[in-house]
Amino acid sequence: MDPRIAEQASRLPNGPGVYLFTDAAGQVLYVGKAADLRARVRSYLKPGGDGRYQLRFLAREARGLECIATATEQEALLLENTVIKKQQPRYNLKLKDDKSFLLLRLDRREAWPWFRLVRRRFDDGAQYFGPFASAKAVRRTLRLVHKVVPLRDCGDHAFQQRQRPCLKHQLGRCPAPCVGLVTREAYDGLLDHAVRILRGEVGPLLGELRTRMQQAAETLQFERAQVLKEQMLALQSIAEPQTVVAGAGDADAVGLFRSGDAVAAAFLSFRGGALDGCRRYAFRSELPDALLVGELLAHCYAGDRHVPPVVLLPVLPDDAELLAGWLGGKRGGRVELQVPQRGTRRRHLELAQQNAALADALATDAASRRAAGAARLGALVGLPEPPERLHCLDVSTIQGTSTVASRVCFVDGAPHKAQYRRFKITREHAGDDFAAMQEAVRRSLGLCLERDDEDLPDLLVVDGGRGQLDAARRALAELGLPEPLPVVGLAKSRLRGLGAQRGPTGERLVLPDRDEPVPLADGAPETLLLAALRDEAHRFAIGYHRQVRGRLGSEIDAVPGVGPARRRALLRHFGSLSALRAASLEQLQQAPGVPVGVAAALFAALHEGTGPEAPDGPVPD
Repeated sequence: MDPRIAEQASRLPNGPGVYLFTDAAGQVLYVGKAADLRARVRSYLKPGGDGRYQLRFLAREARGLECIATATEQEALLLENTVIKKQQPRYNLKLKDDKSFLLLRLDRREAWPWFRLVRRRFDDGAQYFGPFASAKAVRRTLRLVHKVVPLRDCGDHAFQQRQRPCLKHQLGRCPAPCVGLVTREAYDGLLDHAVRILRGEVGPLLGELRTRMQQAAETLQFERAQVLKEQMLALQSIAEPQTVVAGAGDADAVGLFRSGDAVAAAFLSFRGGALDGCRRYAFRSELPDALLVGELLAHCYAGDRHVPPVVLLPVLPDDAELLAGWLGGKRGGRVELQVPQRGTRRRHLELAQQNAALADALATDAASRRAAGAARLGALVGLPEPPERLHCLDVSTIQGTSTVASRVCFVDGAPHKAQYRRFKITREHAGDDFAAMQEAVRRSLGLCLERDDEDLPDLLVVDGGRGQLDAARRALAELGLPEPLPVVGLAKSRLRGLGAQRGPTGERLVLPDRDEPVPLADGAPETLLLAALRDEAHRFAIGYHRQVRGRLGSEIDAVPGVGPARRRALLRHFGSLSALRAASLEQLQQAPGVPVGVAAALFAALHEGTGPEAPDGPVPD
């Protein structure tokens, strides 16, 4: 397991929660729950992990750890289910289907309402109780409720076909509304009693069961006493506020943790009373908490974020009324900003505060790793100081088609997306990887020289080996920079050797003044920093390349007379899309099955609006 995870594990609380293992790109690999987060995560650090076969692969790939603290183990189970369904982690074997935990639905508008077991909650005016962490417990407790409060539990078809009372009526578990043996008023009273039990008002019933269990034990009826004990446990589990949350509603809780000007915030979402998700933020601010909370709310609820009727805060913001009005407008109803002092909402807020403290510990650990990575990278490259601003360029193409390049920027080891740029490579260089990289470097650094809001990087990284590095150096020579700009190449791991000697080379750093690439140690801070930088540049370039390819396909399809069959025939004839673009009008007219008019229209569409370069400038991610 990566040594950084061991460092993070030492910062975790000895309480329940959910943990997420992530890979080098930040993708979630595995989600688990724990009664003791620190002890559970540490179990993965032992040789062989916790014994599960699939987690041997997890140990090799995991590079990061995230945790969300919860108040109870059952709450952790429910949250684990939610996170797995959202993230679809690779190594989770359970909870990856579309099943949800059981809910109880009661619609008082029916002629004779009854508790139905459902798995989805709808805004249909019915009452919902749940979700329940244990399906076995809710079914057993529902049977127990029917023993205490006789109610209908048969389906509509059986209910409508019934001509006489069933056996359950004779056992005292159903008042037989199907044959008119109970009035609706009396039945509503029974429903009210059952609802109070499901909402946790089980004290009298528990007392009665406890008395009966003791009596059974005193008369040596141990099997009967065991049955009563199981009924008590089922009733207690169904009454826990984390499990039965009917009427609890939706709420968000915001927690803050300060260490000087470093601030960590946790934003917890409770849906139907159950913890549904957690977002964390780490930043620096000297604003007082009352102003900071207002700024945080404006950020958290920007765009189309769901706004609950209640937001729980550690302090009220200075402009609380204005913010509440703004949130109410987004919600379409009244929104309360509260600082709870007791009860369930206070516990929700304390949980948010706990997760904020956990976020601070993890952010501190991540910042120290980024600083160590920059320091070791600077020493490896021979820089006098650790590089703060890193640029990485990547070229994306398919056989010279729709060639594009991307530039990403990291500042202090973290993405700075305002400085991301992308370029459409000119046709002159589209089929040559090295010429395309040279053009991309020239245009990227040209922007830094021309624009007031852009700075030259402390270190320029190009994705590729010696050829890409030499192309970048030629671009630097063209620009004639007043001071030399450090530039390196990052070569991906390759398989080298023959037979038993064949193996991966690992990530390698290509330096201008060294003939042989410098191997990078797996899992080292500088390796992780460079890999994250390169992967982000690759992701950004691939996204733009797909976008440009889509546009080109649309251009061809829009030409009258060119359908899917004719497009395939043209590509077979010319061999590639780049060859089709380079074809003259006469060559298009001589292609088999292409009328003269269609050839002219196709030639005009392929060459419309072509210029020496696409405009450079800021682009959205």
